[in-house]
Amino acid sequence: MRALMANTKSAEKRAHQATVRRAHNVAQRSKVRSAVRKVVAAIESGNKAEATAALNKASPIIDAMARKGLLHRNKAARHKSRLARQAKALAGN
Repeated sequence: MRALMANTKSAEKRAHQATVRRAHNVAQRSKVRSAVRKVVAAIESGNKAEATAALNKASPIIDAMARKGLLHRNKAARHKSRLARQAKALAGN
């Protein structure tokens, strides 16, 4: 079976742009998830200082992805709020 191909130059260009954008978005999404994972790991370890530091690094990353449209702004706010609440609840170490 033959793979679908673009029929026009403009369709070819759009297909290429979509591929490039997808690769970029996948990388950016991974960056957000890694940052959130680090905060969650710090919270689970029970170290408040470490959790706060990780949250301070993750917040601007989450905000940037919301600005770029990779995350919905409400989802970004929800993530930040929940992580901040969990970090604040930790006993100070």
